[in-house]
Amino acid sequence: MYITAIGLLVLSLGAVFVVRSFGSESGADGFLGGSKSCDDPAQIQLTTTPEMQSSLEAAAKSLSSKGGKDGTPCLQFTITAAPSSKVAQDVANGADSRPDLWVPDSSLWVAQADDGDSVPTIAVPSIATSPLVLVGRNSNFADTSSWLRSLAGVKAPALLDPLSTSPGALALLAIQSERQKTSAPDTVVNQLVVPLAQSLGSMAKPYTDVNVVFGRAAQADSQTVVPASEQSFVQYQEQHPEAQLKAIVPGTGTLFLDYPIVVTAKSETEQATSAANALAGEMLSDAFGQARDDAGFRDSSQSPLSGGRGVGDVNQLTKPTAEAIDKTLLNWTRLSLSTHSLAVIDISGSMAEKVLGKTRMQLTIEAAGGGLSLFPNSASLGLWTFSTKIGPDDADYKELVPIAPLSAVQRSKILSQLKIQHPVPNGGTGLYDTAIAAVRAVRKNYDSKAVNSILLFTDGKNDDPGSPTLQETVRTLEGLTDPARPVRIIALGMGPDANPDELRTLAKATGGLSYVARNPGDLRQVFIDALQSR
Repeated sequence: MYITAIGLLVLSLGAVFVVRSFGSESGADGFLGGSKSCDDPAQIQLTTTPEMQSSLEAAAKSLSSKGGKDGTPCLQFTITAAPSSKVAQDVANGADSRPDLWVPDSSLWVAQADDGDSVPTIAVPSIATSPLVLVGRNSNFADTSSWLRSLAGVKAPALLDPLSTSPGALALLAIQSERQKTSAPDTVVNQLVVPLAQSLGSMAKPYTDVNVVFGRAAQADSQTVVPASEQSFVQYQEQHPEAQLKAIVPGTGTLFLDYPIVVTAKSETEQATSAANALAGEMLSDAFGQARDDAGFRDSSQSPLSGGRGVGDVNQLTKPTAEAIDKTLLNWTRLSLSTHSLAVIDISGSMAEKVLGKTRMQLTIEAAGGGLSLFPNSASLGLWTFSTKIGPDDADYKELVPIAPLSAVQRSKILSQLKIQHPVPNGGTGLYDTAIAAVRAVRKNYDSKAVNSILLFTDGKNDDPGSPTLQETVRTLEGLTDPARPVRIIALGMGPDANPDELRTLAKATGGLSYVARNPGDLRQVFIDALQSR
């Protein structure tokens, strides 16, 4: 029996992983105490999530020492560590590095490893568990009744990248799963998720190292709260006893990282399944129970850690389906894309009408200014206004601020222009010509790395007698449509005079959506809905 350190593998993600081999071999030096009856051990390539590598190595060593005795199979494991999302991607893409067995930190990645022919099978549902917890300073936990309230109640919620880490993905799934208990409507969920996706999606490098985020959260007066595994929190606590961090589970319950053993072999799957069960037998034995607990992992029954560590007994939320996982991750991908948008605001005469003591113009400017804060610095935004014959050559629209990244200067330009806008006396609503011109303008400066759209604000319907008809406008907009380079109109109607049918028709012609805020208090939610509809 032997152990060899093959070396350090530096993968494209920039992470460093150690590969080791544990197994049975006749005539070996006996370093692992093997049996000479194992002349031809089965070769098993296993890839695991990094935090589980040392535990699996110990189990493989123990199993190898029993090879050929009392019916124990003769096995030689080569164990590699890699992020679960990376393995899922490699398997799905048919990479040559496909292992025989895989231990991801969560079963949520199994469906993501579908290579088009088959989905890998779970041989052992769980060899360890760790609940998802919220970590931060105690002062940041005012309302912990639910995941939604816990995260919405802090100024700096951080989220590990949901597309590459289990804690990040499980946090989003927990918010959805707990709705069976809270009945939180889409509008409330979106108020948290949309700005969070926009903010984190704009980062040059998403959070992937939980210890880095723990370090930020531990700083004095930090308002950072991050979802993480209990195991990672316990390990950080032991390594940083001075850190004043606390872990909690919201009142609705939590989801668990479940560490299954998955068969990813394309051939000899029975051999791989047998090896998985043998290895799991070692991992789940009493001999490994204390080592598992010391490493911060719970057993497969989710029993609390010893010594009062971690968060104790917790309730489990309903485990999400594969469909729910796909939907959540796709939604995050869509929401976290950058924005390349043109805000087009109605300044026709009807915008001077008052609602609750303020003109429609004032309410729109306030809503637009507040909505601007929802866009991250990486977003690009420009500003037009429209009313009949206000632009060059009597155009129904006027460019105020060209589309550009939302630097401090760009934000200041947009806000300054918004503040000086006033309704045009007797000005008409040149909606159709403006919609066509706006689509053409955004298409001209199309950004292939962003969601390209027009945010069209109006309080009425088209009343420009010199404009094309609605049908002619729709035909023109449809003619401008390019599925490979979509530019969508998000039409935002305000007040009782907004024509929802007209707005819906215009937006639909570009693949966009329309919303109508009948009350001033609905305007912020309209912004959230507009971003959600990307």
